[in-house]
Parts: sequence; C-alpha cells; structure tokens
Amino acid sequence: MASLPPRKKALGSKWVYKIKYHSDGTIERLKARLVVFGNHQIEGIDYTETFAPVAKMVTVRTFLSTATSKNWELHQMDVHNAFLHGDLHEEDLGVLKYFLGIEVARSPHGLFLCQRKYALDIISEVGLLGAKPAGSPIEQNHRLAHAKGELLAKPESYRRLMGRLIYLAVTRLDLSYSVHVLSQFMQHPKHEHWDATIRVVRYLKGAPGHGILLRSDSDLSLQGWCDSDWVACPLTRRSLTGWLVFLGQSPISWKTKKQPTISRSSTEAEYRYMAYITCELEVVLYLPNYENVSDLDNIDLHVAYNMRQYDDRFEQFKLQIARMERNLPAFSAHIGITPPSPPPLM
Repeated sequence: MASLPPRKKALGSKWVYKIKYHSDGTIERLKARLVVFGNHQIEGIDYTETFAPVAKMVTVRTFLSTATSKNWELHQMDVHNAFLHGDLHEEDLGVLKYFLGIEVARSPHGLFLCQRKYALDIISEVGLLGAKPAGSPIEQNHRLAHAKGELLAKPESYRRLMGRLIYLAVTRLDLSYSVHVLSQFMQHPKHEHWDATIRVVRYLKGAPGHGILLRSDSDLSLQGWCDSDWVACPLTRRSLTGWLVFLGQSPISWKTKKQPTISRSSTEAEYRYMAYITCELEVVLYLPNYENVSDLDNIDLHVAYNMRQYDDRFEQFKLQIARMERNLPAFSAHIGITPPSPPPLM
C-alpha cells in the first residue's frame, strides 16, 4: 500500500468479465480484467486531458472503401496481448464479418456496415423493444438549451446512454446532429434532455439495421460537402458546422461541430467551415493509402454559402485553396449558392 499524495482521492475498481467469441459465434475464451472507475474522475481536478492510441474511424472507413473499390480480400486478425511492450501473437479469424461491434456484409454491390445488434442492445437496455418508433431523431426547432426542468437524480444513466449513441453514430450519419446536441448536456442533464434521448432510441426502433454502403463500383474521387448555421447555439451564440466527405459514392467522414469561437457575421462562419472541410480533406489525403496522390481520380470541394459581404478573409480561404491546388493537381473547389446534390448513401 502507498500513501495518497496531498489533495488526491483514491478511485475504486472492479472486475470486468467478458466472453470472447469466434467469428462463427462459438465461445473462444473467457476474459477477466481489473479496471479503474475512470468515470468518477472530474475534468480539471483529477485530469486535464485524455489520450487513447486508437485508429480514427475515418481511417477505418477510408481503408475499407478503398479495399472494396479495388476488390481486395479482407480478413480480420486477433492480437493476443493487451500490453504495449509484450510479444504479439496474431490469429487469422477469417473473412471480415464483425469487428468492434460493427457488422460487415459483402455483396457484389459493395461492403455494408451496420451496428444492428448494438442498436438492439441499446433499445433493449432502455426497455423500448415494444415502443412505437419515432419518425425523426430530434424535434425541429427544439429548445433543449433552455430546458427548465429538474436535474436527473442519476445522471450516470444519461451519460451511459449518450456514450453508446456516440459510438452508434460510427455507421449512422442520421444521428450526427442529434447526438451532437444531446452530448452537450452530459454534465448536468435534465428530464427534458433524457426525454429527447429516449426519442433518439425510439427512432432507432424504426430501423435498427440502417448503416452505410461502401460501393464496389465507386471510383477514387474525393468529394467534400459542407454548410454552417450562424449563431445556432442559443447559449454561446457560436455557429454550427456540418460536413460530409465521400470517396467516390461511399461516405467516409461526417461531423456536426460547434465552432470554437463566435463569428461576427454569417460570412465569417462560412469562412470557418470552409477551412474545416479543407483540413478534413487533407487528413484523408495524407493517409498511408494515398501517399501516391495520383491514385485519386479527382478531389472536389463543394461549398454552400450565403455571402453578404466580401472581405480579406475570403482571400485567405482562396490562398488555402490555391495551396491545395498547387500541391494536389487533381484538386478543384466548387463554391456557389446552389451546389449540386451529394451522391446517394444507398
């Protein structure tokens, strides 16, 4: 036993037991691990930042989309080791069918990714298997930021459910906005926020098997679509940015994000999201799959905007576009009030 440092508190722990399965559903082995109650830590008191050395899902989806387009074989591996400096023992589990809670189905049309089992587990956990499905995940013109109800007696239930919905959005583009809105209230959730989260679960009840299709006939043209909503947050008055990136006809990256600073005009908000989507395109381009940029057929950026004024910030954005066009010969930007429609998801 060791003494605690001054002004520090001890965290509890528990044993977690898990059954690990083979790809055919049979039991491989039983696992047990002692874990610390990290959820009892408070930001700014027990920690200041977090870091997890895991791959971004954008990287995973980009790799799978490329493999599908090039008709590569996909196998899944299991590494029998949980320590950074231990010996690695890899096992081939066969053709990729299920990984990280994501179900994979391959057909002549492409690779379909969904989290049906995970979604049904969420619905079952909340007790809504017999509930009537909702037509949309969140109400239009909601006022959740101005909720006046009482705080939840057990906010841990809200945080657990939101954590599961955040991971479900890995294959559900339709949850991006609602999950973004509801995750802002995880620290002090109220009854109105819980009811809105239950609505999301009821929406899942209508189609738990929805997902994304990475098409096999898709080319390697990179397209980005973005838009913003000026001063969308009624509390902070910050603007909301949304983007969607396609590799050919396959969606690989999407996000709804509140801008970090207040924009003094809708024009300034437009400039900011232009920069965000440009950076996201560059991230995809610098993945190992595309070290040779000539592998990409085309790189397009589509921007929807409503410019009411023109100033030097637009010139700064044009300089950024010019830099990408200079470094990437296949890159081109299309900026207009009425952009073409994005490709279908299915």
